[in-house]
Amino acid sequence: MQLNALTQLYLDFLKSETFIGTPTTLYDSMNYIMSLGGKRIRPALVLAGNHMAAGTPNSALPIAHAIEIFHNFSLVHDDIMDAALVRRGNPTVHVKWNEPTAILSGDNLLIFAYKYLLNYDGPNKDLILSIFSDTAVKICEGQQWDMEFAYTPAVSEENYLLMIQYKTAVLLGCALQCGGLSAGISKEHSHLLYELAIDIGMQFQLMDDYLDAFGEEFLIGKKSGGDIIEGKKTWLYIKSEELDKNTESWFNSYLGDDRVTVIKQHWLSMGLDKMILQKAEHYKLRAENKIMSWEQLGYSSEILTEILDFLSGRKA
Repeated sequence: MQLNALTQLYLDFLKSETFIGTPTTLYDSMNYIMSLGGKRIRPALVLAGNHMAAGTPNSALPIAHAIEIFHNFSLVHDDIMDAALVRRGNPTVHVKWNEPTAILSGDNLLIFAYKYLLNYDGPNKDLILSIFSDTAVKICEGQQWDMEFAYTPAVSEENYLLMIQYKTAVLLGCALQCGGLSAGISKEHSHLLYELAIDIGMQFQLMDDYLDAFGEEFLIGKKSGGDIIEGKKTWLYIKSEELDKNTESWFNSYLGDDRVTVIKQHWLSMGLDKMILQKAEHYKLRAENKIMSWEQLGYSSEILTEILDFLSGRKA
């Protein structure tokens, strides 16, 4: 079973799982964020984990949906915190409705994520619930770090990498691990899947940093240079400070779109575009080594390689 087929299996399930309730504005806003598309890589990872462990992917659909719902809950709240106007080329929930509705929409999405997990009736249910809950805590911690870094005078590369692991990579790890557990594999073997997906997630987030700075707006579905405008301490900013101690001074001397244009040129001249791609490649190689370890345990790995190649070569 290929990645496209697993993704389509989830999309078919998603179409049948519309949120219904009153007030309609609450449920309309929940359906809106879930309908905006995206790569659906997290539910695909759940189904891939199940498939690779010789399970029945259909049985893992409630887990896949729960994790995608949780991901979208986090996006709704992140967009409020970041004052983002656009998500996947469309108005964010708090822009299309209002902030109170967006907050409640996110809250309700989180509740529904747990409802779907409770409806799952397969192997390792309690362990899956525990892993999901631990992951949710880490994601909140990662988001808090991300916000605090804006006011931290100097952020180390080590601390930044830990933040993106918690904010982004752990949910991918949870997805792949829980998919394997839904097929009945051992906790020990599932942990290898978790660590593998962490490396995939780290590579994924570093590519996100790269695309935010250097990607084309019509491809990435949001304003290019958003992190630069906000002054976020991304990997690019942190490396810039390492190479040039005056980074903060010249960075803050520009505002808005002017800042984006100038900073991009600075970073290109420093070779930071190439450096971040090399860092992303480091995690890709780590993931490839873990895929080999997975194969040595006697499991299929073809779809893992497909996922890794897809994320490595993405333009958006």
